[in-house]
Amino acid sequence: MAALKKVCVIGSGNWGSAIAKIVGANAAKYEKFDSTVNMWVFEETVNDRKLSEIINTDHENVKYLPGHKLPTNVRAVPDLVESVKGADILIFVVPHQFIIRVCDTIKDHIKKEAVGMSLIKGVDTGPEGLKLISEVIRARLGICMTVLMGANIASEVAEDKFCETTIGCKDKAHGPVLKELMQTTNFRVTVVEESDVVEICGALKNIVAVGAGFCDGLGFGDNTKAAVIRLGLMEMISFARVFCTNCPVSASTFLESCGVADLITTCYGGRNRKIGEAFAKTGKSIEQLENEMLNGQKLQGPATAAEINHILKQKNLVERFPLFTAVYQICFNGQPVTEFISCLQNHPEHM
Repeated sequence: MAALKKVCVIGSGNWGSAIAKIVGANAAKYEKFDSTVNMWVFEETVNDRKLSEIINTDHENVKYLPGHKLPTNVRAVPDLVESVKGADILIFVVPHQFIIRVCDTIKDHIKKEAVGMSLIKGVDTGPEGLKLISEVIRARLGICMTVLMGANIASEVAEDKFCETTIGCKDKAHGPVLKELMQTTNFRVTVVEESDVVEICGALKNIVAVGAGFCDGLGFGDNTKAAVIRLGLMEMISFARVFCTNCPVSASTFLESCGVADLITTCYGGRNRKIGEAFAKTGKSIEQLENEMLNGQKLQGPATAAEINHILKQKNLVERFPLFTAVYQICFNGQPVTEFISCLQNHPEHM
């Protein structure tokens, strides 16, 4: 009989905890998985108690996913190295700013044949240009990587509201196992091979969502916001076609949950839209709003806009991506938020 597959969730914010709820239930339900799921918890004190102790005793992440019980077989482990020992499937759900530190900590303590899955929505920029987070993890750990992206607001997933998601998996052998681990009646999984495109969608839609938030803060209405979503989607497709040179980029992937659905839900809900709106209304800095409004969570959209702008400058392609560029300039370079509309009016799509 084959050994049971052991699963570890690396990260315990609201999305990490919501995924641990699904993975924990499925690991207990299906015979091929070890029923205990480790979840690495960055230790902090909440109401004079350690967060890991609260999760293991009360089975609830009271800071990041309050009001939702986690399965009793999900075990919070505050020691990162301890959490990954013996794991066959490593699910990465930490802010993308921390991923290199996480990888360097665990690289000598994981199985060489482990399969990784990144739920991290962002990109990394280095001297060689654009690097997807899954590529960063693969390069640091030497393991096979997959991704999961979709229209998945964590609180709604935790409430078991119906939604879809997309797994990007180049190796067909891993797809069925990962689908079984993730899918529920109300969390429907599609597996596609274009994992780079799936991941790029997950990163870029956060930039568009900040722009949608600007529209809300400036009172521009739904017609304008629809234009932001459409033009943002066109820039997402253009960007993928420029940078995914080692795999096909088919329009059908953008019609999966990772593409247009995730873009829509993020532009109407989610933290990037919320901060974009507050930025337009209050004039406070992105950093200040993040500290005031996000209860310790990290914002991905503005950071991704800065990284994408750096890459576009390297390639001399800034002019082709006016929406991405405007979000960057407004967030970091003092361009008035009221000028955001001009990037829509003069977009190359309209020329």
